[in-house]
Amino acid sequence: MKDVPEQYRQCGRQAMQWLDQLARHSEAPGMLTRTYLTPVHRAAAEQLTDWMLQAGMTVRRDHAGNVIGRYEAAAGSEDAPAIVTGSHFDSVRNAGKYDGNLGILLPLACIAEWNRQGRRFAFPLEVIGFSEEEGVRFKATLLGSRAIAGTFDQGVLGNVDSEGVSMREAMQAAGFDAGRIAEAAWPRSAVAAFVEVHIEQGPLLLNEDLPVGVVTAISGATRFMAEVRGLAGHAGTVPMHMRRDAAMAAAEIGLFIERRCSVKPGLVGTMGILDVANGAANVVPGNAAFSIDIRAEQDGDRLSAVSDVVAEIERIAARRQVEIALRKTHEASSVPCAPRLQDGLAQAIGAAGWPVRHLPSGAGHDAMAIAAIADVAMLFVRCGNGGISHHPDETMTEFDAAVAAQVFSSFVDRYQP
Repeated sequence: MKDVPEQYRQCGRQAMQWLDQLARHSEAPGMLTRTYLTPVHRAAAEQLTDWMLQAGMTVRRDHAGNVIGRYEAAAGSEDAPAIVTGSHFDSVRNAGKYDGNLGILLPLACIAEWNRQGRRFAFPLEVIGFSEEEGVRFKATLLGSRAIAGTFDQGVLGNVDSEGVSMREAMQAAGFDAGRIAEAAWPRSAVAAFVEVHIEQGPLLLNEDLPVGVVTAISGATRFMAEVRGLAGHAGTVPMHMRRDAAMAAAEIGLFIERRCSVKPGLVGTMGILDVANGAANVVPGNAAFSIDIRAEQDGDRLSAVSDVVAEIERIAARRQVEIALRKTHEASSVPCAPRLQDGLAQAIGAAGWPVRHLPSGAGHDAMAIAAIADVAMLFVRCGNGGISHHPDETMTEFDAAVAAQVFSSFVDRYQP
């Protein structure tokens, strides 16, 4: 194991301590659940504000609920575009404590150390705690980062949560004005670069015994919901060759998706939902529903796979004599990370004495939205426990946090405005 200088070890320790403390702000005892503009979400925002102030930053909130800390530049450079970093502090239900939160607290620990040393740079640094990325409460994702990018969809303000409270009402109750969300948008001229630090949420770095890696692109995604209508029948009396089995049609489609999306690295396909409504052990299923999620680093690979899957669905439906209604629910293009910023992170990793591993991100991140106004990059940090994430067993080590702090600090040190 390579040595990490003590100042970065201290940053790693501080980040891990803060991560443990922030995880206590949860809606459910015994697990981490923190959704947009609930009382515990607002308490977490206050906690982030306190830590940012302690780190020598000024802090402001916008009307989307983002928490924004600014570490001023050296005298004479106050008006320079900022290096911006950060991630989200909302969570999925029963979450892990590192997803999102790491990307706020690790850079904040580095800034706290620079402030202790009295160091300033030729540009300001801004750390954003994005208020909402996961979309759990109101079924709309990337709210905070889209507000800053100027791409917030006003139509989602009418979305309601499980209690019938609209997003607009929740904002008002929290002291924010939904009518002023447009004021949260940043001009492109304000941002020199956006660099997000994030736990990998996968096993590649873990399997290769590497603490950090450079993200090449955030994969694009296409999602569908499908409904299959066949013909129900008695399991004992309908001959196999006469069946119009909705569940088996869905199963065959799922196996095709698995085969088609196994042909190229970086291309993945998932049938995460497979539901046989009112199913019974002695009934040939007449109806089924399923989801399709296809992602790839390269949009061409994704779109080609989608085309093949849709064509195969039509063939399977015709052969099995079932009807399949396919509804597209989501489509997002891939977001490439800026080569110049990838190079900067790679140089920082090499300077720390580690091999440089480039890898795509298959999950969505706030950087996808911020790419509308700035060049973006991502530093992945190794995820333990086989790469599990969005789960309480999500884990990482203090050593890896220290390495990430060293790399992030080196990136900032080397950055040329």
